[in-house]
Amino acid sequence: MTIAEANEFRALCDRAGIAVTHQRQVIYQVLSGMHGHPSPEEVYGRVKVRIPAISLATVYKNIHVFIESGIFCTVSLHHGSLRVETNHSPHHHLVCTGCRSITDIAAGDLGLPVKAHKLRGGFLAQRYAVDVLGLCPECQKSVS
Repeated sequence: MTIAEANEFRALCDRAGIAVTHQRQVIYQVLSGMHGHPSPEEVYGRVKVRIPAISLATVYKNIHVFIESGIFCTVSLHHGSLRVETNHSPHHHLVCTGCRSITDIAAGDLGLPVKAHKLRGGFLAQRYAVDVLGLCPECQKSVS
């Protein structure tokens, strides 16, 4: 990690109100470099290469700290396990009910608003998280 990246991470932690630790920094770096929707176990596998003594529980705990502080989000938990959202642009998910793969789809592709706004009854929508459930192309082949 460069000095600039380290300073950026410190500033991010300051804004989020969380302490800067070496383990947290490595977990953040690993998560930021992963695409898709990694599970804590996948993150742990990569972090353990850099910090052999780290435990899966520590990785879980720090992922939850990142989520609670708003640095990362989760993908819907009803898909079986915790998945971390690393894509910060407005988007939704295509979830395969066969293989459980999760693919991003741009918010505009579903015709939904991107920004927060008030809904009927005065409810303020802060974030939209739409999951489109279906079968991916590979799983469709096995059904045919």
